[in-house]
Amino acid sequence: MLAISPSSFLIIPKSSQCRISSALNPKFSIIRSSSSVNDAVLEEIEPESWSDFPAKRVVLVRHGQSTWNAEGRIQGSSNFSVLTTKGEAQAETSRQMLLDDSFDVCFTSPLTRSKRTAEIIWGNRKEPMVPDVDLREIDLYSFQGLLKHEGEEKFGTAFRQWKLDAPNFVIDGHYPVRELWTRARSCWDRILAHESKSVLIVAHNAVNQALVATAIGLGTEYFRVLLQSNCGVSVLDFIPQAEDKSPYICLNRLNQTPNSPIAAGSSAGRKANKRIILVSHGSLVNNEEANLSLLGNQPLSALGRIQLQKTAELLLDLKVDTVVSSPGKASMEAAQIISKIQEAAESLGVDSVPQHVDVKEMKDLAVETILGQLKQGAVVDSKLVPNFSPVWDQTRKVWQTLLDELSGSSEVVVVVGHPTLHIALMTHCLNLSKQWLGSFHLDEGSISVIDFPDGPSGKGIIRCMNYTAHLGRWSIPITKPTLDEEDMN
Repeated sequence: MLAISPSSFLIIPKSSQCRISSALNPKFSIIRSSSSVNDAVLEEIEPESWSDFPAKRVVLVRHGQSTWNAEGRIQGSSNFSVLTTKGEAQAETSRQMLLDDSFDVCFTSPLTRSKRTAEIIWGNRKEPMVPDVDLREIDLYSFQGLLKHEGEEKFGTAFRQWKLDAPNFVIDGHYPVRELWTRARSCWDRILAHESKSVLIVAHNAVNQALVATAIGLGTEYFRVLLQSNCGVSVLDFIPQAEDKSPYICLNRLNQTPNSPIAAGSSAGRKANKRIILVSHGSLVNNEEANLSLLGNQPLSALGRIQLQKTAELLLDLKVDTVVSSPGKASMEAAQIISKIQEAAESLGVDSVPQHVDVKEMKDLAVETILGQLKQGAVVDSKLVPNFSPVWDQTRKVWQTLLDELSGSSEVVVVVGHPTLHIALMTHCLNLSKQWLGSFHLDEGSISVIDFPDGPSGKGIIRCMNYTAHLGRWSIPITKPTLDEEDMN
């Protein structure tokens, strides 16, 4: 017997046909585990061969708003609430979002609010819907059914621990979050064993968090860090590599919601008054004659300018004080588009006083030259996971600089740069090492939002990642392959 952290990896019986990523497999994942909690003893076994692991895309959706969501009642795994009219409409929006996508199977929680959401999204597809009891919401025992203020009044210390230290929260002799992480691994065992390439999962807030976290190797301390809003869509890619190499897993999208990702609301149940918005510059001019050393530092194409105009329009819902930009050509152009639209829109307000937006060029955000040099020298570990360590090293101090900027009078700081820059910044936000750089994907023109309910000195909450719905007809399809089809097989 080997004592390990419960969030380190999934133990797979030798009889299982499942082939899973390095973040889940005992041969590799111990390097990637982020958990410091050592509260389980699991059997050590020898991992299987990886040769027949099928490429999979898994799309996760949280159910629409339920009656108990609207009432502020603690649901847990109870089955007494149903979708509200708003919840049905949210599910219909998700159905439209996924209408043109083909799925081989739909796994769903058996609870009514989730099952009904799945039925709306699934529509008239003929492929099966598979209920899985382990996809039910987190078991909260005596908390279930209580209004939140009732839970605080009745349970006091335990309720505060649930809010502030959920991984170690105990009720009725149970550790709900730890149990949830174990259950999520059990789900992956069955989902990845299924003979399918495209999978839809419709479940709940906490269990979807656990599924995302366990897939990429994050422990229970990341509960409430990867937000899952009602009918928010997240996408995970599981891609086999060459023989004797562990499969590659990538979080392609997190929490693409039916409504605006920057709309007023709470993060992890708390109001966030400080926010960093990462704007990836749009599509670049494709100049094949450009010097290789300048790759990644091209100006915006016509499509790129349209994408940034759409992003600037979305940001009008906020009063942006500061835009911090990489000195790259595309990034600076994008920053100027955002600032000009902000200032022009403000001049049409009641006071007719233009809102000045401070655009700051930060040289340490300049990763374009590094990326061009990497591509020029083909300095990559593999086709799937480039060696972006220089980018990660350069951005270590940049993240703290951005937090310092946010600690001032600015409530919103917009950071414009290359998608790889933003991936590096998110790994710093999550306090991850450079090994996680290949675990995230961002598209040009996308936005990602990080909230700080406890201020810049507290933990950052990823509200959404790789959001592109605001681009309208130029949006990136939810299930568009990250890689060429031949690379997915």
